[in-house]
Amino acid sequence: MAYPYEITLLILCPLMFLAAFIDSIAGGGGLISIPAYIFAGLPIHTAVGTNKFSTSFGTATAMINYIRSGSVDFRAAISGALFALLGSWIGTRLALSLSPKVLQICLMIVLPLVGICIFSNRGIEKSQLKEPLPIKLKMLLSCAIGLVLGGYDGFFGPGAGMFITLALSGLVRLELVKAVGTTKLISFSAQLVSVITWLVNGKVLFAVAIPCTIFAIAGNYVGSRLAIKVGKKLIRSVLAIVSILLFIKILTDLIMTR
Repeated sequence: MAYPYEITLLILCPLMFLAAFIDSIAGGGGLISIPAYIFAGLPIHTAVGTNKFSTSFGTATAMINYIRSGSVDFRAAISGALFALLGSWIGTRLALSLSPKVLQICLMIVLPLVGICIFSNRGIEKSQLKEPLPIKLKMLLSCAIGLVLGGYDGFFGPGAGMFITLALSGLVRLELVKAVGTTKLISFSAQLVSVITWLVNGKVLFAVAIPCTIFAIAGNYVGSRLAIKVGKKLIRSVLAIVSILLFIKILTDLIMTR
């Protein structure tokens, strides 16, 4: 670590709370947490492994809150979760042979359109005014979302939770709070496999991971409770913030790698 242990925790713990708070509402917490771990001096692989450990417990906390409030569509969640595992494996394999730069450039085009949809309510609200989808079609679309965005998560990653939420809302026609809750179950299943992999490879720094986990749990608890209480207005606002953060991150990465 680049800083004394106490200073490292002083830097990380508040940022883990903020990242978890945002992630529990709209996804995208990794845009804050992973750079924070790296800034604190953790090597990149240890930063990712430690982050996966702490966020998995946080995601589980948010998931439980959404389940208790009835804000999870289990048919969509289970279908999406199973195929997200497959997609994540495929995406990880692709990452070994392809450059993510092409995907970064594509996202630079897509993200402004996502932001416009969020701010104007197009796509999200209009889809929810339509009749609910037949169960088989809902499950089929959820499988496709899990496969494609699970692949994105394995290949590139940032903002995967946000994209899953938008897809569940816009394509599967889930109400926005339920789309977020369903996303948490899909995300947790993929995170669980990832955490085991990082643990087996010794890339989790427990002295940092355990305190950060406590703050991640707290952030997810507060954020998910607030999202359930306030509803889609809060979720839309945080989705917009995450899309802007992701756009800035990708733009910065592209500039830095030139």
